[in-house]
Amino acid sequence: MVLLNKVSGWLLQTVFFGLLGGFSQPACSADDLRVLLVLSDSSPLYQNFAMTFEQNLPSNIHLNLVQRAEDFDAQPADLIVAVGVRAAYRAAEKTALPLLATMIPSNIYTNLQGLRYGQTSAIYLEQSWARQAALLSAVMPERQKIGVLYSAPQDMSMLRGELAVHHATLIARHLRSKDTLFSDLDELLIDSDVLLAVPDSEIYNSNSIRNILLSSYRRGIPLVGFSQAYVKAGALCAIFSTPEQLAAQAAAMTVSFFRTGKLPDAQFPAKYSIAVNQEVARTLGLTLQSGEALLLQVEKSSGGSR
Repeated sequence: MVLLNKVSGWLLQTVFFGLLGGFSQPACSADDLRVLLVLSDSSPLYQNFAMTFEQNLPSNIHLNLVQRAEDFDAQPADLIVAVGVRAAYRAAEKTALPLLATMIPSNIYTNLQGLRYGQTSAIYLEQSWARQAALLSAVMPERQKIGVLYSAPQDMSMLRGELAVHHATLIARHLRSKDTLFSDLDELLIDSDVLLAVPDSEIYNSNSIRNILLSSYRRGIPLVGFSQAYVKAGALCAIFSTPEQLAAQAAAMTVSFFRTGKLPDAQFPAKYSIAVNQEVARTLGLTLQSGEALLLQVEKSSGGSR
């Protein structure tokens, strides 16, 4: 009961940020390059991205800002940079200009590619499976059955392979429907030692996360999240990239685009952080290293940028 009360308090906090014609060479001269930055909304998270993005651009790239996705319409620019899922979909539907979508899950990027013909690239919101598997091994090497609940069809073979490197097993379950979320979760937890959350808004959203965390902790099963907000809400730990880290990477990809005329391939975050919840660890009887120590282990184990 003490644990449930603690978790209930943590869960009042924000659980996730945001929740989730063909190409021609740039038309402007090297002295007048235009980027249109489209935010999903005007929340502080996206404002932090916008500020860091602008700070990392050279002076010859001129930035115009659209504060909310719904305010965006086609307008002159050489490159659209969309931040968040709503902005990415809005830009994909409204223009064929080159599009760099940031802070979106990889499955959303797959959907975007089916919506448009113009150049498209992305910086994913989630970390690579190699990094996530390395974190799980560093935090709880003795817990080897890793549960994942997902709604969108996807290939889990890469995650299964990365977990096998660390002598762990994937226990994956596909969500049958929104109405069966908690029965599907309960069935998954019966066979799992750890619940690994993935950026899937059908499952992990502000309406469901409180009960998901409570369900896992009733069974003594820690949840590993994908944002710092999850750790504040009651997840044991999370590996994630901050808006500032993602913005710096987006700026570098923007500069590359104007230098080469081609967007770099879609990619995972180049830089990342790890947050831990020591109070949750103590409650579950786990010994947890600092986020900084875990980051060094993950870097070494996962090959850095993989």
